[in-house]
Formats: sequence, C-alpha cells, structure tokens
Amino acid sequence: MAPSTSSSAASSHPVIFTTQTPYVLPSQKFMIPLDWKRYQLSQLINKALDLPKPVPFDFLVHGEILRTSLLEWRAENGVGEEDTLEVEYFESVMPPQRMSELPHEDWVSSVSCRIPQHFVTASYDGHLRIFDYSQNPLLDISVHQAPITSVCVVPSPSTETESRILASSSHDLTACLTRISLDSEGSSASTVASLHLHTSPLSSVSTDASGSHLLTSSWDGLIGVWDTSIPSDHQVPLDRGDDRKKRRRIAPANIKRKAPIAVLKSHTARVSKALFATGEHAKGKAYSCGFDSTVRTWDVESGVCINTIAVPERPMLDLAETPDGNILLGASTDRTVSIFDLRVSSLSSSTGIMMHSATPSCIATSESGQQQVVTGAYDGVARLWDLRSTKGAVTSFRVWDGMKVLAVDWVRDVVGIAGEGGMEVWRIEGGS
Repeated sequence: MAPSTSSSAASSHPVIFTTQTPYVLPSQKFMIPLDWKRYQLSQLINKALDLPKPVPFDFLVHGEILRTSLLEWRAENGVGEEDTLEVEYFESVMPPQRMSELPHEDWVSSVSCRIPQHFVTASYDGHLRIFDYSQNPLLDISVHQAPITSVCVVPSPSTETESRILASSSHDLTACLTRISLDSEGSSASTVASLHLHTSPLSSVSTDASGSHLLTSSWDGLIGVWDTSIPSDHQVPLDRGDDRKKRRRIAPANIKRKAPIAVLKSHTARVSKALFATGEHAKGKAYSCGFDSTVRTWDVESGVCINTIAVPERPMLDLAETPDGNILLGASTDRTVSIFDLRVSSLSSSTGIMMHSATPSCIATSESGQQQVVTGAYDGVARLWDLRSTKGAVTSFRVWDGMKVLAVDWVRDVVGIAGEGGMEVWRIEGGS
C-alpha cells in the first residue's frame, strides 16, 4: 500500500520502483517523503512485500546510488517536483568482515580462492603455498628461484577434484605448471613443466575457462600463448646460449621445458596482464594491458591485435573482466581504475573511472553479482564498488597500515587479499 498522501505535494515526490531481484513490487506510483533516505525506503519495500525476514536494500536513481535524502538528491540533480522518478532497488552488500589471516614471511604477490575450501598463495620467496579454510598449511612448494608474480588454478574437466594443476609466473623468466594432490591421506606436489619464451620477468599468467590454454605476459612486451598439455619430451633445449641470464632456472630432467604455441606482439612496453575473454561473443579473443597506456584486444588464433584503446598517461597495472563479458576494468598508476564498456561500438577510450586515493594495484569481479568489484591499492585499503554508481566506493576496509595490497581474488562470499602484510580472508555478503 502506498504511503499516505495527506501531506502537501511539496514535501513528497512521485516514485516508481523497479528491481531485477526476486523481490518485485506491484507496479504503482508512490508518494515518497522528501526527507526519506535509504533506510526508510528499504523499510517501505520490506513492509510492502511483507517479507518474513528483513532484507536490506540500496537504491539507484539516475545511475547513482542514493546516499542522501531524496530532497538533497533532487536539489543536487535539478529534478523538478512533478517529475516521476524511476528508482531501482537491489540487495545491499553487508559490511565486509575480516575472517582470518595467513601470515607469510615474505610478500604475497598473488592469491587464488578457486579450489573449494582452500587458498593458494604465491610469494616473493618463490614458493606456492596451500591452506585449508581452517588455516592449516597443507603444502609449501618451492617452484621458482625468484619472486612469483602470479598464480592461477587451471580448470580440469576431470572429476578427480583432488588432483589439479597450478600455473605460476616469476621474475626467473619462466612460468611453471605444478601438479598438486589434495586428499584425506595427505597432500603432494610436483612441478611438471616450465614455460620458456620471455627474456624479462613475467608479470602474469592466466587460464581460459576450459583449462586448455594459458597466457603469460612479461616486461619484454610479449604475450605467450600456451597449451596446458605436459609433453613427453623437452620442447626447448636446455642450452639456449643466454649465459648472461643467470636467473634462468636449470630445471631437473623430469620438469619438461615447453615452448609457446603462439606469441602476441604489439605492446611497446611492459605488459602487465593478459587474460582470455569471457562471455557469449568472446570465443578466441583475449585482452591485455601494459605500461604503454593501452588496452588491446587480440584474435588469439591469428595472433593479431584487432583493437587498441589508448588511455594516455595511464600505465596499466592490472586488468579484469566482468563475468558477463560486457565490461573491462583497468587499474593504472594515475590512481584510477578505467571502465571500458565493451558493448559500445568503436570503443576508443574509457567510458568511466573509479577514483582512488592511492595507486590501485589489483581488481577482482564478483561471480555472483555482475555489478560488484573489489579493488586493492598501495595504501593498504580494499574498496568495494558498484558499477552502476562509481562516483565513490560502496565501502572500504583497511587491510594493513603502511603496507601495499598486491592481489585480490573473490569467489562467492570469500575475498582473499594478498600483499606486503601476507594474506587475509574477508567475507562480503549480499549484492546483485
């Protein structure tokens, strides 16, 4: 039932509510008191729907999350008294909660939450480590001879969930594939292949959704394309004539040396991140970003760069894509995260930005909600954003004082945050 309209029209405003949640109101016009804020509007939705358990909602007006009273919003946006507002409501994101911490002796450069009930961390000491949700250390694997920069869990079509492949990239000029086994009788790990192409430190490694291919990016400006098969013999000779590269690992014979199946060349400076595209129309595509202040789109099969978006004076540190494949997000050294709406035809520049008070180093998108994003920054703060309203973060939470956040991963309601202070586990509930 609509609120009473006995008060004068000057003290209320006509509103029609819409939603994409399961909590749908009957279509009708409400006269909303101008002094109402989010809390009163949320109460109205709950009472109108007679929900057995309260569900907190946030409200989107003209592409902006309502953070003030309706009167203040109307004054700021110059909306007339008789203009009916269409207000979208969605489930609120609960304040993030710190769940646990996993101390490390060295900086943690990367984290993955992709193995159910487990965390994988990559550290500057060259080790991969695996913990369960009870914070028990299960594996500590020496994989690289220099800092690891990135780790990802390679998806497997096999039903044998205990055995998995981890891909890692390092300053030692290689990426590695490590097979791990997690079962009730004990855990084991062995590095089974090393990937050889790059002549400078690697910055990232990422997998496609099927787990059949990988992308590596490097300071040498190159992107390597790899399959994930383990060869029966070495594809790259041990002696490549680069004696000056003392950091190149001399691998045991049982670690097979793999060569790339393709090399993507177009960047003119360090490549920070390369990832396979997702979404309906993304088959065969990849995206990359780098210190040449560009975001590039690739046809992986032909090895051709098919689009370049220049963002002048914004060297890029990280790149992420929303699960629906509609939006790319690029973190850069000018303290912004650039938004690229891939649905815009002939996209040639960013379509929005998210301002930070310190350099954002990493981005994670939500699997469950298409609109939420978490960023980590050099000020030790993680921020939760809603892509429908990017004027300011929905909330921020300080992870460390005086130490940088270097990586973030988000699966369901679990957020793993890695950096100079080790690794912390946070929980984020709600959102849509």
